[in-house]
Amino acid sequence: MKKLFTFAVVVALGWGAFTFWQHWDQFKPKPEVPTRVSTALAELRDISFAVNAAGEISPAEQVSVRPEINGKIEQLPVDLGDKVKKGDLLFKLDDKELQQQRSSSLTDIERSKLSLTKADRDHARAKQLLEAKLIAQELYDDTKTAFELAKNSLERSDRELAIIEERLTKTEVRAPFDCTVLTRPVSIGQAVSGSGGFNSGTEVLSIADLNSMIINAHVNQADVPRLKGDQVVEVTIEAVAGLKVNGTVERIAPQASIKNNIKGFAARIVLRNVDARVRPGMTANIKIPVASADNVTSVPLSAVFTERNPDNGVVERYAFVQQGASYEKRTVKVGVSDFFYAEIQEGLKPGDVVSLEMPKEEREKKKSQMGSKVPGAPGRPGTNATAAGAAPKAPSGGGTHGSGSGASPH
Repeated sequence: MKKLFTFAVVVALGWGAFTFWQHWDQFKPKPEVPTRVSTALAELRDISFAVNAAGEISPAEQVSVRPEINGKIEQLPVDLGDKVKKGDLLFKLDDKELQQQRSSSLTDIERSKLSLTKADRDHARAKQLLEAKLIAQELYDDTKTAFELAKNSLERSDRELAIIEERLTKTEVRAPFDCTVLTRPVSIGQAVSGSGGFNSGTEVLSIADLNSMIINAHVNQADVPRLKGDQVVEVTIEAVAGLKVNGTVERIAPQASIKNNIKGFAARIVLRNVDARVRPGMTANIKIPVASADNVTSVPLSAVFTERNPDNGVVERYAFVQQGASYEKRTVKVGVSDFFYAEIQEGLKPGDVVSLEMPKEEREKKKSQMGSKVPGAPGRPGTNATAAGAAPKAPSGGGTHGSGSGASPH
């Protein structure tokens, strides 16, 4: 009897658990379904539109330092990352051989001077003897020739000395401007070739002025007409969080190029008095302001609709303004716009409630117009309002916008 009672209890508990599991969905808390926002308020705000691009930072002045003559590195007082002032020694070649050549050349000059003195004395004596008719003309001519050869020998020795001394000045290489050492691929004692030799010589150092940097950016061809020289841009450095600097558009390439399968134009941005944390090779993001408007009436892009008038082909922009339980279609003039909001220059005022989608009665009106058309010609261009956000044209006179999501300025 006791076993039968226990069995009945187990069966009852099992049935209760099964019943609860089957109706679990009824006990679970129902998630709140977000209410779809279909209207927005026209309000005052600041709007700015900018062109974005990315590029790599590089020094404005960078030099590969190579010797002009062959030699062996004797002194190399600088190393990677050292800051060097203009005129400071970068490296020096071993000049022992050239110094010996210079000494030999000086000796040759002294010998040539002595030879010239003797030739001059012989020539003067021969001239006196010729005038006294004590020697033949031929002997006099020989002394004159010897005198001229001695003069030529001295001049040649002087030129050889000048060449050697010029080569000696090239054994020392000094900084042409205030710079930082970027690379130093050689060491003391290494033989190097001059710039006139194989492969334009051996690179001993590479130096750059890091106080002035440039960014080589690739700007989309659709944005290039909005750029101009000497335009100030905002630059952020990916590797240095929170750092924002100003640059200047120095040059825009006259010819398009393709990069990452995108046709655009190379633009050079100059950065001056650069923060010490910014280094060559870092990636920079450039924000080039094109147009802005402060404290203007604005609405979301999706509240502005675009339609081509079928009668005259003119593109019209309008918004649906809430009037009680219905909406009034109102023509608007659009000014500056960014990725989210558009400036309304005419047609709306702050506080107006606008629809973010085409009202039901307007949709039905469009459907009836489409249904009344001749079969085979539905969707005639210029009769339907734009239902997706189109690109805003930044500077003036109304960018092109439409309802929907994700309007893009490109």
